[in-house]
Amino acid sequence: MARYLITSAIPYINGIKHLGNLVGSQLPADLHARYLRGRGHEVLFLCATDEHGTPAELAAARAGKPVAEYCAEMHAVQARLSEGFRLSFDHFGRSSSPQNHRLTQHFALRLAEAGLIREVVERQMYSVADGRFLPDRYIEGTCPNCGFDGARGDQCDNCTKQLDPTDLINPRSAVSGSTDLELRETRHLYLRQSAMRARLAEWIDSKADWPVLTTSIARKWLNDGEGLQDRGITRDLDWGVPVQFAGAPWTGMEGKVFYVWFDAPIEYIACAQEWVAAGKGGDWERWWRTDRGAGDVTYVQFMGKDNVPFHTLSFPSTIIGSGEPWKLVDFIKSFNYLNYDGGQFSTSRGRGVFMDQALAILPADYWRWWLLSHAPENSDAEFTWENFQASVNKDLADVLGNLVSRVTKFCRAKFGEAVPAGGAWGGREAALAVDLGARVRAYEAQMDAIEVRKAAAELRAIWVAGNEYLQAAAPWSVVKSDPAVAAAQVRVALNLIRLYAVLSRPFLPDAAEAMMAALGCTDWAWPADVGAALAVLPAGHPFVTPEVLFRKITDEERADWQARFAGRR
Repeated sequence: MARYLITSAIPYINGIKHLGNLVGSQLPADLHARYLRGRGHEVLFLCATDEHGTPAELAAARAGKPVAEYCAEMHAVQARLSEGFRLSFDHFGRSSSPQNHRLTQHFALRLAEAGLIREVVERQMYSVADGRFLPDRYIEGTCPNCGFDGARGDQCDNCTKQLDPTDLINPRSAVSGSTDLELRETRHLYLRQSAMRARLAEWIDSKADWPVLTTSIARKWLNDGEGLQDRGITRDLDWGVPVQFAGAPWTGMEGKVFYVWFDAPIEYIACAQEWVAAGKGGDWERWWRTDRGAGDVTYVQFMGKDNVPFHTLSFPSTIIGSGEPWKLVDFIKSFNYLNYDGGQFSTSRGRGVFMDQALAILPADYWRWWLLSHAPENSDAEFTWENFQASVNKDLADVLGNLVSRVTKFCRAKFGEAVPAGGAWGGREAALAVDLGARVRAYEAQMDAIEVRKAAAELRAIWVAGNEYLQAAAPWSVVKSDPAVAAAQVRVALNLIRLYAVLSRPFLPDAAEAMMAALGCTDWAWPADVGAALAVLPAGHPFVTPEVLFRKITDEERADWQARFAGRR
């Protein structure tokens, strides 16, 4: 048994996330965690809400609530939706936790002691109308690189280029929309990332197995222009981690907080501390401190491509620069964007499907299957209702669901609701075991490599192989002339259902539970030997015929949903 630490990029607190957010980090992270647990490994899977900075303050202001109250309410909403999608976090924390406050301040002090923090007097945008300095993300405008009109003062989400507010064309306040902005002097702390460049480059170059998407973005930020730049880690905000240590303010930084992108990744570690404080675990250091046992942990991060620079450069600068024995990430799985039906998801225009809306119309497994089997790994992907309908109807209803229904109903009609006795394996059954054995090993290989779409394709091929066996064996015809042979075939087919439940559980946890419940089985052992797995349920073992596992989506439903979620033009 190995140990795996898994973190998903933590979602901003400001509102309910859409399907693109879900498939960009949390859902594939859950797939990996469930798979590793199924293989018998020890897993700590952590996520949290990112509660500081601009998004929280703006969203709270729009909601007319104090920011702390707003964050507490939205954390509860996001936790509930995570449970609805069956995201199996060991702990779902909060970046506003006392643990993260203390740890963020600790890292800043260690970095300062190492000479990796410098004070900078800079000229920053001040909004006369708002009566405040505007941190980078409070300023919006047109990106000078790609022309995107919704670029922020720190980064363009469209082309991922790192920006300064002064780079923006026609800048405006994200608070009031005012263009009455002027540059004024303010003092801030900067992390000297440039001093870490050589060590970061060596570390990134050692990760030959990382996805090209991850390393290409990291190297671009390392080498473009003048190379890796120092990064401000404080902001003129009220809500956040105060710039102080042991209750004492950092001289000259009174009233300031740490930048959200400094404290948010540190929450990964603080989340483990919260996990212990909540009584769910007993030792967070064995996961995060290499001098306390974390040296044999494999740490895997999941994120969208826009988060890659902070996880390959900024957070590692913090970890390495502290000089302390913290666990560094071993593998970063990054994803491209999921677009929506010919355009982009848009909260403001109500365009696209958001997590609460998705669960209101169909159970989680329908969405989990489509999103994971179409994960935007090598390029951006697009959600269309036609594709969603076809995938659900063909893969889930016609292939997996149909096999479960046919086998259990036929057995009930001809042999009763118990695994039938009689007969023995023939050449067809032996060939099926060999074929499935090879397919299961291929499935494992793709899951081990975190090749999500390829793993989904292998799993579907395993389902198809069972259907092809059943169609060729045709026990509904054989039973008329040789009931014993038909009984052996049905016995194999019932064991196929259990095998499919075990293998499908990472993708389809609810359907897997339903299949096992119908079989009255609690043996979730991973199939090291497929031949043995096809004989786990013995003759006489009782079962019940389940309800329809997956229903088909009608053309009328598809058209209705397509119109409902098209958004305002």
